[in-house]
Amino acid sequence: MVGLLKGKRILVTGVLTDASIAFHVARVAQAEGAQIVLTGHGRMSLVRRVAQRLPQPPPVLELDVTSEEQLGTLADRLGEHVDGLDGILHSIAFAPQSALGGNFLHTPWEDVATTLQVSTYSLKALTAAVLPMMGPGGAVVGLDYDASRAWPGYDWMGVAKAGLESCARYLARDLGPRGVRVNLVAAGPLRTTAARSVPGFDTQEWDRTAPLGWQGDDMDPTARACVALLSDWLPATTGEIVHVDGGFHAVGA
Repeated sequence: MVGLLKGKRILVTGVLTDASIAFHVARVAQAEGAQIVLTGHGRMSLVRRVAQRLPQPPPVLELDVTSEEQLGTLADRLGEHVDGLDGILHSIAFAPQSALGGNFLHTPWEDVATTLQVSTYSLKALTAAVLPMMGPGGAVVGLDYDASRAWPGYDWMGVAKAGLESCARYLARDLGPRGVRVNLVAAGPLRTTAARSVPGFDTQEWDRTAPLGWQGDDMDPTARACVALLSDWLPATTGEIVHVDGGFHAVGA
């Protein structure tokens, strides 16, 4: 995949540590020739330090996807670093602890609403915020986790991921006439900081069952799939969910 993203301008959200999937997407994208801009939220000093670990340290913008003000200024702030945008990586999800860990029947609406706004609605909100910068051939890629079944402890985040999958299909429908593709990558369980916050997180079932095997510490296959979807090599693929899970989704557990 030499130069797969040569000349592409890519916005990567959700980098918190160098153990995040988004960090490795940014790393592989740079290796394939992309110009990267990162966004972060909350611990911005940490995000900026982590950005320095990339081969070419990129600019970092603050973005709270629940803030209409920050979304409204995002295109202008991006314009200070790039003159357009060819791709977006949506790697944003959050659920309060009450929405996880077997508390499904008792989670208050306020916490459900937060989960859905940050983890589902933000795909549309982020895309709409930067759409004026994107032209035909643009690509939006989101990070998913198989929402076809109920996972232990995942609870309202699982509902949010099901909504994310539907949101991606509707975005694909509405952005297709503009030449913009929208796809998701459903990775198997990876040992990220976010995953460790999910009660009951475990990769052993994947290790035993996935036909190709599964390594929860290896972010590279997922990052490569994201970069492939951000590239021009899949020009007629949209509304798709690409599973990067060693084949686990295709076989009975």
